[in-house]
This record gives sequence, C-alpha cells and structure tokens, in this order.
Amino acid sequence: MDLDIKKDLTSNWFKLLQDAFCNDIIDLENHKTKFKTTTWKKNLKKDEGGGEYRILNDGKVFDKVGVNFSKVYGKFPKKFQKNILGANRDPRFWASGISVVMHMKNPLIPAMHFNTRYISTTQQWFGGGMDVTPSKKDVLEKKNFHQTLKKMCDLHNKNYYKKYKNWCDEYFYLHHRKEPRGIGGIFFDYKKDSFEKDFKFVRDVGVTFQILFNEIIKKKIKKKWSSSDKERQYIKRGRYAEFNLLYDRGTKFGLQTGGNVEGILMSLPPLAKWK
Repeated sequence: MDLDIKKDLTSNWFKLLQDAFCNDIIDLENHKTKFKTTTWKKNLKKDEGGGEYRILNDGKVFDKVGVNFSKVYGKFPKKFQKNILGANRDPRFWASGISVVMHMKNPLIPAMHFNTRYISTTQQWFGGGMDVTPSKKDVLEKKNFHQTLKKMCDLHNKNYYKKYKNWCDEYFYLHHRKEPRGIGGIFFDYKKDSFEKDFKFVRDVGVTFQILFNEIIKKKIKKKWSSSDKERQYIKRGRYAEFNLLYDRGTKFGLQTGGNVEGILMSLPPLAKWK
C-alpha cells in the first residue's frame, strides 16, 4: 500500500475518533456545556502541519477533559535523531495521532487516558494504549476493565494482552516513588508487523476505549462522594502530574517536534495537591 494512503487512512481515523469521543462526552454532560476548540500550526512560516485540541473545563461530569488531534511533519533536530527509530538515516518525519485525558468531577470515577499514533520516518509504526488511574480502590472495576481489554486483544493475537499489559505496567510507573500510576491497561509502541493488521488493531483499541469510558462513567455518575474522597483524588492527581512531566513519551515527543505546548500539557489536571 502506498505510504501516502497509509498516512491519509490513519490521520482520517484519528480525526473521526476525536469527533466521536467529543460527541459522547457532550452527551454525558447532557449538552449543558461545550468544548473550547483551538487549531494550531506547527510552524507559522512554512507548512509543517498542526492540529486541533479541544478542552472542556468544569462540567458536571468532567473537571477537565482534553481531546487532541495532531498531524505534523518536518525534520527532527540533530540532537534527537539518534533517539527516534529510522531518523538517524533521514531526519524527516510525519506523525499523526489522538490523545485523550479525562479528569473527573466525581472522585469515585477514575481518571482515564488514551492515545494512538502513526509515525513515519524511514520506517513506519503504530503506538499507543490506554490506562486508568483511580484514587479509590475498586476491585470489580479493575477486573471488568482488564477483561474487556483481554477480549479485544485476543481477537487479534492471544499474546497481545499479556505483552501489552506488562508493557503498560512497566511504563506507567513512578520510579522516584516506587509505585504504579494506576491500575494499568495496555501500552504498545514500534508496532510495524503489517499495516493492515496493525491498523485494524489500533482501530479496535480506539473503539474499546470509547465503550469503556462510557461504561465506567455511567456506573458511577450518580454515586455520592465525600470531601475525603476529593482530597484523595487531589493527591493522586499530583502523582499523575509527576508522571506526565517526568516520564511521558508523548509529552517529550510533542515538545521536541514543535507541537502546541498547551495541547501537549492538556493532560495535566486542573487542580492537584501534594502532602
């Protein structure tokens, strides 16, 4: 398949997914609030792509939710070329993706994160995943979440779930605190076996996240919570901020490639606390 067709297919899918997620979020908010939409360009002097990020603040369900789409291209700076697959041979790149972070009003509903991306240098690959970060333990929610991910992964390859779950557990770990960020999920990168098979998997990851965030939110949307629950959530959000600023690959990649700073840092919670 022609590379330009692959780029069109992936970027169009990510944009479609952005619209689908935002429509569901507005439905959950009973159409009482709207996203603030910002379009941006990577380089104002020449065409290097850009994107659109949408943020909804202080809703009835969401304290803050961001849904970011990007399609950018250009050349990696010399100091980054050796760290990016295929860029040491040719610094030119193309990348498109979608990222979502949800910080909830009700502290009994976990924070949720999702992203998928397609990157092209002299090689091409998919990456992404999803994970959930509760501030209060819920054994049944964790079980259901992982069962759903396993069923989806097993449709593609029986080895995917264990491999990508372990990768997620290792990745979303705060080494300086020696603790996981949340209850995990799946994470994958450098996925480049077969474009058709990999793209089908990536699409299922997106649809599965859409199903999961709706189910998780609707189960707890009316549950009562206390001030101590909210304080616990603020502390956990502090951990979330630490991970995204210290370890997150997407944050580093976006900043290194001239992405929109506000769009990249949309993952940070609106309010967090440290003891």
